[in-house]
Amino acid sequence: MDKRLFIVFEGIDSSGKTTQAELLKNSLIANQELAVISPEPSNGIIGNLIRQALKQRIIFSKDRDLFDRQMAYLFAADRHDHLYNDVDGVFKLIKDNYHVISTRYYFSSLAYNCDSIEEFDFIQKLNDRFPNPDLTIYIDIPIEVSLARLRNRSLQEIYETKVKLTKVREQYQKIFSAYQGQAIAIDGTQDQQDIHQIIAAQVQALVQAKNA
Repeated sequence: MDKRLFIVFEGIDSSGKTTQAELLKNSLIANQELAVISPEPSNGIIGNLIRQALKQRIIFSKDRDLFDRQMAYLFAADRHDHLYNDVDGVFKLIKDNYHVISTRYYFSSLAYNCDSIEEFDFIQKLNDRFPNPDLTIYIDIPIEVSLARLRNRSLQEIYETKVKLTKVREQYQKIFSAYQGQAIAIDGTQDQQDIHQIIAAQVQALVQAKNA
């Protein structure tokens, strides 16, 4: 990916991904680097369809297993568009000299859309050709903290329940304990600026290594 970075934030709902992505983007820009946030679901056609489904404005199936599988297909299609479209895709932005920061990537599909080994293998195959990021930042928070933060939202999405988030957090921990790519795990209950400093130092080291 040349000298620009593709950086991904992961974690359960309300873990602080969006806040930290914004702080990192501003930090890179302050250091005379071009940087942009490009989230998943994307802002494209498929991404907007996913957002409507998460808000339960669109119901694909009342069977939760079928719903998760349908969402896995949609996320994979959206992810392909997010990476490769010629307008504002990740690779297009990197070619234009931007560091690209994404809140969520294929790790989220593995964490949220499967409840069995068979489903995990299925979703892994859907995503196995997508490249690993240069850096993945997993922000971990207790379920109780997530739920407390979510109570301040006006609209609850379909996956924002204690049972679901407990499974998702367990899945994330399994994923990153086995992941072979570049990743760091951070305690998301720390002060926002303390978290940012840890992330900024890691990213700056990668930027310097890329430019060496």
